[in-house]
Amino acid sequence: MAYILHLVQADVFRSLAPGAAYRPSGFETDGFIHCTREPEVLLQIANALYNDTPGDFVALLIDEHKVSAPVIYESPAPAGGRVADAPGTTRFPHIYGPLNQEAIVDIVPVVRAADGRFTGYMRTWPSVEH
Repeated sequence: MAYILHLVQADVFRSLAPGAAYRPSGFETDGFIHCTREPEVLLQIANALYNDTPGDFVALLIDEHKVSAPVIYESPAPAGGRVADAPGTTRFPHIYGPLNQEAIVDIVPVVRAADGRFTGYMRTWPSVEH
């Protein structure tokens, strides 16, 4: 199974109507939904871009084969106009359309330290490898 991950503020995701397609706040600007296959990389990006953003975050575990929009693997791109350093030549999955909720396999709370750093996950999930 091919899983990809997406980081979102917990309140934002909870406010999504049942069955409604998910579009992150930067979707109109970026043109796609940023994802990764690596849980460690998701934490690095979270710390680079959202360390100063208060509140709880969750990682969406997405079955990319159930995503109704095209999923294209590309070089790193700025998120909401901000850039996070990405490892080497990693290619990231970008979802070019709204995310249908049927593709979301699990919602995993992200652990944060008192200083706002993202440090891990509340539980593990199935392998995100292809």
